[in-house]
Amino acid sequence: MAEAKQERYEDSELYRIRHSAAHVMAQAVIEAFPEAKYTIGPPVENGFYYDFDLPRTLTPEDLKKIQKRMRKILNGQHEFVKKVLSADEARQIFKDQPYKLELIEGLEEGGFDEYGNPLDEKPDISIYSHDSFVDLCRGPHVESTSQINPKAVKLMSVAGAYWRGDENNKQLQRVYGTAWNSKEELDAYLWQLEEAKKRDHRKLGKELDIYTFDDEVGPGLPLWLPNGATIIEELEQLAKNIEREAGYQQVRTPHLTKEDLFIRSGHLPYYAESMYPPMEMEGVRYFIKPMNCPMHHKIFAARQRSYRDLPIRLAEYGTCYRYEKSGELFGLMRVRSMQMNDAHIYCSEEQFEEEFMAVIGLYMKYFEIFNIDKYVMRFSTHAKEGLGKKYIDNERLWLKTEDMVRQAMENGGVRYVEVADEAAFYGPKIDVQVWSAIGKEFTLATNQVDFAVPPKFDLKFINAQGEEEIPLCIHRAPLSTHERMIGFLIEHYAGAFPVWLAPIQAVIIPITDDHLDYAFEVEKKLKKAGIRAEVNARNERMNAKIRNAQKQKIPYMLVVGDAEVEAGAVALRMRDGEDRGAFPVDDFATLALKVIAERSPALEA
Repeated sequence: MAEAKQERYEDSELYRIRHSAAHVMAQAVIEAFPEAKYTIGPPVENGFYYDFDLPRTLTPEDLKKIQKRMRKILNGQHEFVKKVLSADEARQIFKDQPYKLELIEGLEEGGFDEYGNPLDEKPDISIYSHDSFVDLCRGPHVESTSQINPKAVKLMSVAGAYWRGDENNKQLQRVYGTAWNSKEELDAYLWQLEEAKKRDHRKLGKELDIYTFDDEVGPGLPLWLPNGATIIEELEQLAKNIEREAGYQQVRTPHLTKEDLFIRSGHLPYYAESMYPPMEMEGVRYFIKPMNCPMHHKIFAARQRSYRDLPIRLAEYGTCYRYEKSGELFGLMRVRSMQMNDAHIYCSEEQFEEEFMAVIGLYMKYFEIFNIDKYVMRFSTHAKEGLGKKYIDNERLWLKTEDMVRQAMENGGVRYVEVADEAAFYGPKIDVQVWSAIGKEFTLATNQVDFAVPPKFDLKFINAQGEEEIPLCIHRAPLSTHERMIGFLIEHYAGAFPVWLAPIQAVIIPITDDHLDYAFEVEKKLKKAGIRAEVNARNERMNAKIRNAQKQKIPYMLVVGDAEVEAGAVALRMRDGEDRGAFPVDDFATLALKVIAERSPALEA
């Protein structure tokens, strides 16, 4: 079922609060530095900023003083008043503000708004004033500063920013702030920020020896360390088991292909900027693949297909390469080398709804396994004005396939939010937004309908009437890429993975070197049973080894000394610090294997 249409952030009360708070901050800065030149101050996700040209660098002490002054202004109950005026009137008001004069010129010519963004049509020139401050602005704002809770506003940081994002322009000082409806919301946001720092996958990925980057290898090209490779293997095995039960067939394709394939698929015109440049050998141009789908189409076309063969579900865990811009690379979340949980389903129109909803069912299964409680299905559709540019130019098929997706979701009782102008170039899609344990939002997976590319590859099957018919294709990646999924899971679990996913599931800690032989016997027995165990044989005290295991977030610590050797047991300590006492080795193995088999989030089943 479709949810009520989500309110756009730009239309929300919080957006107006933050926009107004940015003006109040600018007033406080100008009062502190009368010679300052001010530029733009928009709301952004979770807050706002304002850029200033100041006589000196701001200090943390300055921020405290500015925030104190902001509170006094907010308590003053000043109205925000809008006025539309001519370019000449605006120039007179801002005659001492060169950045504003540049923006006025852009507004007058109709090319740019007051933030320097290109415009399709010439806008009105307007100002907003409150108290003693006037700014070039279209709004919107709250009616009065009394609608902003002074205790729910906080200045966060200062950073450098080039005017209009151009490094050839002067560098300004960007002051960031945040504003909320209440102090409770502000406190929750600040807690989330602190918790997010502790859970940052870039920090924990290094501390837990999961992955690394190397300049000589190249930016955005992760190197998976043994711990990371183990996590990948577990995720891949999970997906393969589930997909095998669901009737998927595994395929493999090369890392590169001739240019002709991507010309035929239509990816080159739409996707060239995100692809690595071609290489030429013997007069033929090759590209390394940014996606698997064209090759899967070739596999489907490798032999004649009947309606009795459909649906055909082809899955692959191949590595793809995309040239993300350097400034957009971000840990495992934005990389240039990625291993996809990829598959393509070829089906008839009659089979579409069942197949599409089966993919949605996979999402639900994974949400349960990974304890994902909050998610949103975003149904992304096309925009008519983008046809032939951003989207395949076939309005009839767009409307038809969008209606098919809408009907499938409605019939399946799945809640979704419809979002215009965010579809793939070849068809509508479902994007899945998930929230981690601390409420941080991630874009994780996608389920896309392709009505455009199968005809380009002349894909056909013989239907029940003995006639040729073009199949629909569903692109799906419920576990996203290994990179993005593992980045999410690191932060979701704060590095304390459930036992089945933990790279090392049990560490055996001998109290002295006299207990090493027994420790290695236990390790061998556990490994044979299928438990990832290792002995800490370093020359350290027992308590130091326990602390190290806790820092590495290993689920089980098995201490062995004289009593354990004599009893054929281990002293079990849990990751959370609980001391469970002595367990016969076989009993511990039974406990651990049950937790692993059930993929339990707890340390005990």
